[in-house]
Formats: sequence, structure tokens, C-alpha cells
Amino acid sequence: MVQFAQQVVSGLASGSIYAALALAIVIIYRSTGVVNFAQGEMATFTTFIAWTLVDHGVGYWPAFALTLLIAFAGGVALERIVVRPVEGGPVLTIVILTIGLFIMLGGLSNWIWKAEVRSFPPNRPFPTSTWKQDVGILGVTLGLVLLLYLLFQHTKIGLALRASALNPAASRLVGIRVGWMLALGWGLAAAIGAIAGMFTAAASPPLDPNMMRPVLIYAFAAAVVGGLTSPVGAVLGGLTIGVSLNLIATYDSHLHLDLDRMRLPIALGAILIVLLVRPAGLFGRAAVRRV
Repeated sequence: MVQFAQQVVSGLASGSIYAALALAIVIIYRSTGVVNFAQGEMATFTTFIAWTLVDHGVGYWPAFALTLLIAFAGGVALERIVVRPVEGGPVLTIVILTIGLFIMLGGLSNWIWKAEVRSFPPNRPFPTSTWKQDVGILGVTLGLVLLLYLLFQHTKIGLALRASALNPAASRLVGIRVGWMLALGWGLAAAIGAIAGMFTAAASPPLDPNMMRPVLIYAFAAAVVGGLTSPVGAVLGGLTIGVSLNLIATYDSHLHLDLDRMRLPIALGAILIVLLVRPAGLFGRAAVRRV
């Protein structure tokens, strides 16, 4: 029973990282209708920024907070400078743009940090034991979800963000600056992705330019399983995938799976099954069009 509880907590911790990145994907999808394939590389880039700050003597948590501000500003700048010129164009154009960002940010990470493997100082961000680190990561992620819920449900900015995503034309008529709301959405997604990146580097060292690519697959699976239009679904999807993978690895006595090699196929299989059975996801809503 103790082992089961430990594996569930560990799975929730890794699942919360998937959930955070899935949440970032959902925020951008809801505001633009496009999946941001560069979300993982954005997270990796900002995680290297955090490592650089820590390496130059900044404390972990001050570096964490400063990195979130940098990530937010970078997300807003990307939307204003790169995404906005093609806003309203064909969806394929924006998809290709995010793939281009994926390649560009990956190349910048390799160029600036020389593709060397790095690591944060030991016992960061939560000291003394793996179990406490798992609980800490889960707690911070759930706190993040609560803050986002309060933002979207109980503030004027949150209402403007939701209105801009649902009906941009009507939002403009009532005076909402839709363009800046979209930029704010990109900034929030970049900051949330930075949290996922920093916790990934802490939970599964070392830090390298490719570390977020498998995490991005799990995050996509979480977003698709939960529903690309549902933030709650993205969080529940990430937690479910994290716990499921951990329990399969622990109690795999009959299937004899090599889980290190099977993790990605399992995640991709989950995406395929959900798309075939319920394309909108478990918590998403199918788009209704009047003919």
C-alpha cells in the first residue's frame, strides 16, 4: 500500500508537469484555434535562462520568479512581432509558423548554450527527498491552476480573455482590445510552459536542449484526452497520464513492457484512441456550426 501511494504521488508530480504544458497549449488553442508546436522549445529556452541566472549566483526561487517574467514578456513579444502579422490568415500558415519557431528556438538553445548537458544545483527546488519534491511540484502546479481559475472566472481581464477567444468580433464592438488579449494569452502560456520546463529539469535532470520534446508529446496527449478547449480537461488528462504510466511501470508483471521505450507509443496511442472515439476530448465541446 505504501508503494502504491508513493507511485501515485510520483505519477501526480510528473503528470502535473504534463498538465502545466498541456494547459499552455490549451490557452493558445482557445485564443487562436491553432496548436503551438513550439511550446516545448519555448519552455526549454526559458529553463536555460533560469539555469543561467542560478549559475550566476541568483537564488533558485528569485531566478524562478524572474524567469516567469522573462517568459511572459517573451510570449507577448512573439505574438506581437511574429504571430500577429499572419493573424486571420489560413490556419496552415500559423501552424507552419509555430513549427518554424520550434526549429528556431531549438537552434538558439543549442547555439547559446553549446548543446551541453547542464543541471540545477542538487536538492532544488524542494530539498531533502524525492517524495517531498514530488509533493512540492504537485502543490505548486495545483496552486497555479487555482490562480488561473481565479483569473479567468473572477477578474475583468479573465472575462476579456474568454470573450476574445469565444467571439473576437463581438468583443471588439464592446471595446475589448482583442489583439492585446491574444498577446496576453501567449504571455501566460509562455510563463506556464516555463514552470513545466523548470520542474522537468529539477525532477528529471540533466538539463539539455531536447529535454522537453518527450514531455511535449505527453502534454499533447493530455490536452487531446481532456479536450483542446478545456483547461480542466488538460489538467485532469495530464494527471491521469502521469499516474497511469507510473502504475503500469510498477505493476507490469504480465505485459512485460519496456516502459522506457513504450512511454511515447502509449501516449500516442491515447491520442489516437481519443481522436477516433471522441475527437473533442473527454471534457471538450464539439464545435457546432449552423448550416
